[in-house]
Amino acid sequence: MANFRTHITVAAAGGTLMAYVGWQAQWWVAPQALLVIALVAFGGILPDIDADRSRSIRLIFNILSVPSLVLGVLLLQPWLTPGLLLVACGGIYFSVRYLAAVLFSRLTVHRGIWHSLMAAGLCALATAALSFHLLAQPAWLAWGHGAAVLFGFIIHLSLDELFSVDLEGARLKRSFGTALKLGDSRRPLSNLLMLIAMLILVPWVPPWGVLVELFHQGSLLWR
Repeated sequence: MANFRTHITVAAAGGTLMAYVGWQAQWWVAPQALLVIALVAFGGILPDIDADRSRSIRLIFNILSVPSLVLGVLLLQPWLTPGLLLVACGGIYFSVRYLAAVLFSRLTVHRGIWHSLMAAGLCALATAALSFHLLAQPAWLAWGHGAAVLFGFIIHLSLDELFSVDLEGARLKRSFGTALKLGDSRRPLSNLLMLIAMLILVPWVPPWGVLVELFHQGSLLWR
């Protein structure tokens, strides 16, 4: 499989391309394009959240602890005194950064459900919903953020499949087909749980009509 440096480098390059295309299509201005690049790069390492003791899983939960902390402040501030809020936020950061990472590594299997297109869709929907509701971004930009994570995720899966092909020996390695797949055929329960999570997210995503309009504008631009 591709290593951490390859994943994040290729994803960052893909993010730069996506940011440029979106800028040409007038979906975002130049400063917003930097966030798109970062989201694609993040999506490019996100599938390895199921890899125990990897650089990816440490970085992922370091990053996830920040929005979790912000969300905790927004939700708890009206109910707690400053002192209790500080303690609660410290607990949130510790829980996400350390406890969640340990729990996640024990409950997941590498190259399982998180190396699938279903997981890519879940992460894209979650990103769009968080951008729209938590960050109060316009619907079109929130969908762009979701698409950026989706693009990076697919780049990661595609790289893993490419590295499963031994060109010199003209053969496929045993890992071929374990990354770029719809779901986890060996664990039906994982597929069901992820599908339920996606259905729960659907009411919270930005309006779908905006997404259709964005695709239409992009198709007109590149004709």
